[in-house]
Amino acid sequence: MRIRIDAVDLPGPTHTASNGTKEYRNLHVAVQRRDRPGELLEPHPGDAKSATWTLECTATATPAGTDVQGPYVQDRLGRRFVYLSWGTVDEAGVFTMFRRAKLMLDMVPAEVLAEAARTGLLVARLGLTDAQGGPLCARIVPPHVTWTAERDT
Repeated sequence: MRIRIDAVDLPGPTHTASNGTKEYRNLHVAVQRRDRPGELLEPHPGDAKSATWTLECTATATPAGTDVQGPYVQDRLGRRFVYLSWGTVDEAGVFTMFRRAKLMLDMVPAEVLAEAARTGLLVARLGLTDAQGGPLCARIVPPHVTWTAERDT
């Protein structure tokens, strides 16, 4: 199975912390590899029109439901999620993370996840700007993300 993340509404190239003490420039967002915060999949600039990532994973039917694992699927205390890491990129191309969002896989409706395991593709659609106009962070659950099963082509 694959997971495709389709993101729109990115917050722009800069972000000022809510207390006004720090400004982040040349924002980028990427998917973080499991247990390797420095290993990022396809960073996209914060002012991109959209961002898409496709993750290879496995889906296994268990008595408790469908278990998803893969190199970009995090597992903390039995809760599966994908990290979207926000950072700045300097002149040398070095990404420095300052915020993350958790795209919670355990909040995918069970029937959608089971169907995606059959069809081969689970799709997440979401906007990446929070209510204050900054990079979306914290736990991302419906209705802030829409999950669908689609046929993998």
